[in-house]
Amino acid sequence: MHLADFLAGSVGGAFGVAVGYPLDTVKVRLQTQTGYSGFWQCVRKTCRNEGLRGFYRGMSMPISTVSVSSSLVFGTYRNILQFLHQLQHRSAAEPHHKAHIFLAGFAGGVTQVLVMAPADIVKVRLQCQTEPVQHISPDSSSKYRGPVHCLLRIVRDEGLLGLYKGSAALALRDGPSFATYFLTYNSICEILSTENQRPGWPVVLLAGGLSGMCGWAVGTPMDVIKSRLQVDGVSGRRYRGFLHCITHSVRTEGSGVLFRGLTVNCIRAFPVNMSVFAMYEAVVRLLR
Repeated sequence: MHLADFLAGSVGGAFGVAVGYPLDTVKVRLQTQTGYSGFWQCVRKTCRNEGLRGFYRGMSMPISTVSVSSSLVFGTYRNILQFLHQLQHRSAAEPHHKAHIFLAGFAGGVTQVLVMAPADIVKVRLQCQTEPVQHISPDSSSKYRGPVHCLLRIVRDEGLLGLYKGSAALALRDGPSFATYFLTYNSICEILSTENQRPGWPVVLLAGGLSGMCGWAVGTPMDVIKSRLQVDGVSGRRYRGFLHCITHSVRTEGSGVLFRGLTVNCIRAFPVNMSVFAMYEAVVRLLR
């Protein structure tokens, strides 16, 4: 059991959330709200109406839970990859098979949904709430005064299963996305590094940033559906389920809606995942 990867993933994930959260807020609003004509209008409107704090709505819960989910992703990935490697009786010195990297990354992405889904729905709902907290009335049924209040309100109004609304789309996003993520990272490190040597820090930073962009390029369509399902029901129900959300969104807004927020995702992904892999590699090398 590779325990170092669980701890290193936890540290890297929390650091990545802090770096990329403002752009994540912009991305979610572009995906779920129609009052913005584009990226810069969303940024200006948020800054003008809510100040800098508006970009960090709902961050306290994700930064704590992402550290847990990221720990699961990296720990599951590393241990399954090692298991598949040994299953073929390959020497530890031999490079990992690309198919094994893909499968291990897929497993890591799906595993963390159990932890990630409740925190993610709280994050998305708070990000889509544009009114300042002090203007929210205590008896308002559709407004949240903070992460804990949002969590309790969802459980009260929608039941425990309400915390997992959109979890199917989340799993379909994170499975292929993390499979692509780890495969891209390992491939770039393998190409740019000397054989049997650890990749240097410039390679880690470049590979981490590019792998994040590739992962989001694969995961954005399901990210749009996931976000829409999570905010559905706050001010009226629009979708009857996962498939209805896809068909209704494409029929009413065109197929391009599935890639709404892709630019923001890719811009955000480079510094975030550069930071994640830098911290991950630093902690792993320290512990080993």
